Amino acid sequence: MIVAVTRAVSPSLAACELTHLPRDPIDVTKAIADHERYEAALRSLGARVVRAPQEPTLPDAVFVEDTALVLDEVAIITRPGAASRRPETKSMATVLSAYKSLRRIKPPGTLDGGDVLRVGRTIYVGLSSRTNKDGRAQLETIVREWGYEVIAVPIDGCLHLKSAVTQVADNLLLINAQWVRPECFASIDIMTVAPSEPAGANALQIGTAVIYPQHHPETAERLERAGVRVVLVPCTELAKAEGGVTCCSLVFEAEP
Repeated sequence: MIVAVTRAVSPSLAACELTHLPRDPIDVTKAIADHERYEAALRSLGARVVRAPQEPTLPDAVFVEDTALVLDEVAIITRPGAASRRPETKSMATVLSAYKSLRRIKPPGTLDGGDVLRVGRTIYVGLSSRTNKDGRAQLETIVREWGYEVIAVPIDGCLHLKSAVTQVADNLLLINAQWVRPECFASIDIMTVAPSEPAGANALQIGTAVIYPQHHPETAERLERAGVRVVLVPCTELAKAEGGVTCCSLVFEAEP
């Protein structure tokens, strides 16, 4: 069974944390409608959508990816780099405890799930403004028990590692080579985003398909030409909050 944990858009979304984007007005009503279409796309690809409790006073709570890393063997509750986001982890831990045993990142470590890209038994960790070396080291210690290799990856110009690179098929990554160096992933095939769509590297792979923002049509066409099934969703309002399609769910396999 594929589980996708999501959370409703907070009515306070417009007060979200921002690092690399200017603050633009966010239409929260449209963001809510777009998020519902995103959840419908998850269901269309066979996922069981499980909604975490609402957090109306936490603006960024819809971006559940940052609160945890869920592996086959364990769920690791993160410690987000933005202090305002740390309260989001409490309710997420409760949800995930029904499916996995839990481990935690502890102070002074910080780790955002958006900085973590797992490809097979390798876990790439972006060293961003939200994830520090102590957080990466704690993660490495935790996952060593199950034989994962952790590799630190420098990024520049974007919020998270998965703003710059995501997996879109077996042995294929979608990447913005201006934000992360392709040679960091030397053994994996690379596809670059369209030059006019620098934020287009964030795609959510589920099986042989990807959920992808419809406002990056040139990159979507590149994916389709490469044989990737693309399921387009609207997400312009969440993008104003530095969110992408991976940010809005935690997807993992669980016992039915």
